[in-house]
Amino acid sequence: MSCKKELAEVTTPDFDVAATELTVKAGAPAVFKFQGKAATVAFYSGEIYKDYNYKDGRTVDVAGKGLTLSFSNGVAAGTPAGTQAKQFSILLSTDFGGNYTDLTAVKAATWIDITDSFTLATSATMVATRTVDLSKYVQAGKPVYFALRYINRPQVANGYARQWIVENFLLKSMSAQVNEALVTIADQALAGFRIVDENPVNAKARSTITGTRVTLYGPVYKNPADPIYDPDNPVFDPKNPIYDPKSPQYNPGAVLPVYVPYDPNSPYNDPYSENWAVSAPITLGTVALGKDWSLPVRTSVYGAMPTTYSYTYTVPGKYEAVFVAANNTIEQESAVVKKVVVNVTP
Repeated sequence: MSCKKELAEVTTPDFDVAATELTVKAGAPAVFKFQGKAATVAFYSGEIYKDYNYKDGRTVDVAGKGLTLSFSNGVAAGTPAGTQAKQFSILLSTDFGGNYTDLTAVKAATWIDITDSFTLATSATMVATRTVDLSKYVQAGKPVYFALRYINRPQVANGYARQWIVENFLLKSMSAQVNEALVTIADQALAGFRIVDENPVNAKARSTITGTRVTLYGPVYKNPADPIYDPDNPVFDPKNPIYDPKSPQYNPGAVLPVYVPYDPNSPYNDPYSENWAVSAPITLGTVALGKDWSLPVRTSVYGAMPTTYSYTYTVPGKYEAVFVAANNTIEQESAVVKKVVVNVTP
């Protein structure tokens, strides 16, 4: 047995803000006086990112307003310690076709080497580059792609591979601003780098990507003296006590590997290979900055309805303060919007 109870009809709040205009000094509280009541009240101060006019989203036009890039980079020796030189470079393209599965397709695009514009690290200590204007490379209506190119040369002749690390990848407009700050077009996470490897099966690169870091690293040099190629290595013995649950030497994480002998004729023992980290398309039209948000004044019907609300503006200017008062149930809502002009003086 069940029944359905109709919820009470939602009425429009009897709510108003008493003052129609306020003048206050920056750093002193502006006091708003309420009349009536409502179940919930939210406040938009009118400041950047707290503006009612952008409650559904804010976009900024960056087309034709330039492009800059900065990032941090470091180079670690790796294991075994590497000394290989000239492995890292950064490139830009406006005609890459978007095929991230094949390095040949990536390299078929027109890539401009911009490495010399940036300071590269000489150790694992991260180095922040200067901000470089790339506006001359931008073409109207075309996205821009960036590639972090890593070259692994035969390691016996050129030294072991090193790890190149890139963080804080930041693309900004040259002139589009919000609140006197240049607009960010893409950061490390939004750049959406993907690894494209020349030999993903036979000589896989050890490169990795997270939301905050790209680490570029070459394949493992297959050394014939490595114990992994010794058939008498105890790890290949199925009677090794590390695989026996009854043995005190048992290792639950140990897995009996399949022995693969060293092939001296394989071209993948110590190959020349490349792996690139290629960005998503960076479009230079509009940038979505997300919604502007309100501050809660009253969040439920419980407790007394406030009669005043104070807010402190720190920057002089003219602001449109907005209060959104609502009565609601889980099925309905009725709201009123009240606006107050606030003049903030120095």
